[in-house]
This record gives sequence, structure tokens and C-alpha cells, in this order.
Amino acid sequence: MAAGRGSRYGALKQFDGLGPFDEFLMEFSIYDALENGFDHIVVVTQKDNVKFLKEYLSARIPGATKLDVVAQEVKDLPDGVSYTGERTKPWGTAHAVWSARKVIDGPFSVINADDYYGKQAFKNAAKFVAGDSDPNAFGLVAYTLKDTLSPYGSVSRGVCKQDGNSLVSVEERTQIEEGEKGISDADSDTKFSGEELVSMNFWVCKPIIFDQIEEDIRSFFKEEENLEKGEVYLPFVIQAMLQQGKTKVEVIPSESMWFGVTYANDKETAMAQLKTMTSEGQYRSPLWK
Repeated sequence: MAAGRGSRYGALKQFDGLGPFDEFLMEFSIYDALENGFDHIVVVTQKDNVKFLKEYLSARIPGATKLDVVAQEVKDLPDGVSYTGERTKPWGTAHAVWSARKVIDGPFSVINADDYYGKQAFKNAAKFVAGDSDPNAFGLVAYTLKDTLSPYGSVSRGVCKQDGNSLVSVEERTQIEEGEKGISDADSDTKFSGEELVSMNFWVCKPIIFDQIEEDIRSFFKEEENLEKGEVYLPFVIQAMLQQGKTKVEVIPSESMWFGVTYANDKETAMAQLKTMTSEGQYRSPLWK
């Protein structure tokens, strides 16, 4: 998903050259996915970026890889639903996934373009897909909370509640940061040990989710107050399916490093991490030889 507007970052961070040869952060995720058996890349972006991204990625990724670049558009809505107002911000992460409904017909993973997820995370996701034939079973590749914080400000995290390996719920905490007294969420005053597993929006989904998203979009548009700034969030859609018994979700430990670029100051850290991993031989340089 690369359709965000980078409001806290101050630019379109999805297209910032962070790799040693100015590679986008998403290119490292694409590389790791292909290395672990994924063979179809779908990028969801703003309409103005479709042509650029299609040309840019087509010139880099292996020719045998199927590539689709689709636009997340405000006017792309279910039949019978319309919007005539003025709005530039997309309708949220669930709508972004729904925007790709015409090019996906099997199990798929969802990630953010502005996060680094790690090689092992993709290996574990691929193993889950290969070993699970239930069309209603989803997966959540989860990360340890203490490893997902930013030193430059608070972060929003979905904290996992589990029953064994099964996801019970994801509790959204919107102002988590580490201070002198430990890790806490300023909004709810919840304290954390740091060992909790959290969602970084790396989901393994099945096509049944498109029908649920469409249903949720229709419900969303029935509430007038949603239309100015509201969004339809992917974790909320999946949690609703979970509570209704429409799916089960396995929590898959990522066993990987995560880092992202929420704030502009995160850029330097991300660039240093990518440079180190490349110098250690984890990635080729340039990435696409």
C-alpha cells in the first residue's frame, strides 16, 4: 500500500530514496517477497503515481514477475454508493486493499510501502500460505512492541490479544512512546512491558475479504459524519470478521527486524540500517542487478 500522503513525514515517503543506490523502501520488501516465493506484486497508490511506479518497477524487478499498479481513488466505490464532496485523502487502508480486488484472485499479503519488514517475516508468511488451505483463515505477521518504537515521537500500534496462536483482538493504542518510566500509551495511560506482539499491518488475507470490505464501506457511507475525515481501516474489518466468526486469524511471529519512516528524522536511521544490511551481504548493491 503506497497511497498515503505522508502528512507527518512531510513528503511522499514511499518514493524517498533510502537504499544505498536510492532504492525505495518498498523495493526491499518486494525483493524479500520474491525471494520467498511470491510471484505477483500489486502496488496501490495515488492515481497521479500509477504511470511512474509502473515504469519504475517494470524496469527493475524480474521480468517473470507479474506486476499491477492500481489507483486508490476517492470515487472508486461500491455500486449504488457515491460521493460528490471535496476530499483528497483516501478512504483508508481497507479501501486501499479493496482497490486491488480486480487483480487478486488468491491468497495475498498486505504491507505498508513505508515500512521494512525483514526477510524472515516474508518467509514465515509464505510458509503460512503454503500450509493453509482454509479459504477463511487469515494470518497476522506480528512484531515485538519494543522493537517498533520511534525515538522521535509517539506511534500508533495495534496490540495483539491472543489465545495461543490465535488472534482474539487487536487493541489500537494511538500514543505509544518510551519514557523514563517505561513504555506507555499517553491516550489511555496503559503501561507495556515491551514484549507484547503488535500488528504492523502485515496481513495474510484470502479473497473473501473483498466482500467484507465492500459491506463495511457501504455501512461507512450511511454515517454522514464519516465523510469529511473518516477512514475504513483494514484491522477493523478483519477484527469484525473475527468477532462474527467469518474468519480465524493465526498470529505469526515475524522473527524479523522492523523499522519505518513515520517521522522525517526516521529517514537517517532507515538509511543506516539498509546500508549496514547491504554491506553485510543481505542485499545486493544495487538491489536489482
